[in-house]
Amino acid sequence: MKSMKSLCVVLAASLLFVSCNMSNVGKGALIGGGSGAAVGAGIGALIGKGKGAAIGAAIGTVVGTTAGSLIGKKMDDAAAQAKEIEGASVEQVTDANGLKAVKVSFDSGILFAFNSAELNAQSRNSLSEFSRILMDNPEMDIDIYGHTDKVGTYEANMKVSQQRAEAVASYLRQCGVNNSQIAKVQGVGYNQYDESLSAADNRRVDIYLYASEEMIKAAENGTLK
Repeated sequence: MKSMKSLCVVLAASLLFVSCNMSNVGKGALIGGGSGAAVGAGIGALIGKGKGAAIGAAIGTVVGTTAGSLIGKKMDDAAAQAKEIEGASVEQVTDANGLKAVKVSFDSGILFAFNSAELNAQSRNSLSEFSRILMDNPEMDIDIYGHTDKVGTYEANMKVSQQRAEAVASYLRQCGVNNSQIAKVQGVGYNQYDESLSAADNRRVDIYLYASEEMIKAAENGTLK
């Protein structure tokens, strides 16, 4: 077991070193050609700051180099579009299969007031723009996580964080996003409170875009557009 962990660390470190200046296309090919789901999850945990391994569901097979490159290109395009949305913060991360994924965060000033799960007009505008990315990429799945500050009880924070995640999911559906793309809607309370952020910035929703199993199959078959 120790040797396997060491191997994962070495492989992850090597990939991180080589890929620090590469686009998602190059990194997708690199990871897709050289990792199984287990190693990919380890890499995801490093690149995604401990959360990458939880993004999406591991398919349990090695993704080929060409498929990884195609998926990386799709993620590059989605990230570029998301960066154009007002109030959105975009980060490139890694999913459970070692493939490129995109994290989009909307801070409290864009989405929620204190102790509230109600979307304001600016929030709806931003999410409307975001919904178009999803509708243009029906083969991508998303996970939605609601967060809170540390004010109040654990139970109260869990409730409001879940309500925030559900409010975002509900509005995306209203905008025309297919419900099948929304794989997870979850509140995490202050279990994932980020000490590097202010209390206001912790009252946020994070959305992860990643390749669905169908997208991976299409990339492997060479039919992914």
